[in-house]
Amino acid sequence: QVHLVESGGGSVQTGGSLRLSCTVSQRSTVPPIMGWFRQAPGKEREFVARIGWSGISTYYANSVKGRFTISRDNTKNMVYLQMNMLKPEDTAVYYCNADVRETEPGPYWGQGTQVTVSS
Repeated sequence: QVHLVESGGGSVQTGGSLRLSCTVSQRSTVPPIMGWFRQAPGKEREFVARIGWSGISTYYANSVKGRFTISRDNTKNMVYLQMNMLKPEDTAVYYCNADVRETEPGPYWGQGTQVTVSS
């Protein structure tokens, strides 16, 4: 069983930055592929980024490529999402997810953290 807790959300202006953190607690092996998804008001949840176990393999949605960076620290059981050059369209609840397959989420979700970008 994998328990995920996100933190680091908040409100920023356009062009600002935020760093989201995901604490991974588990009673078994941590799934190798971790990721972030987001859901904006009135929209479906969408893939943002994923990262492999070593931290070398990463993949991003086109909408965030070049602005967001996903990373992980396996010694601390942490996954991060550094978000730069934020835009109003990045406003959403961001969710950490475990056992991501391509751009499809795994069965483990955190409670989400709100990110609001104002123009």
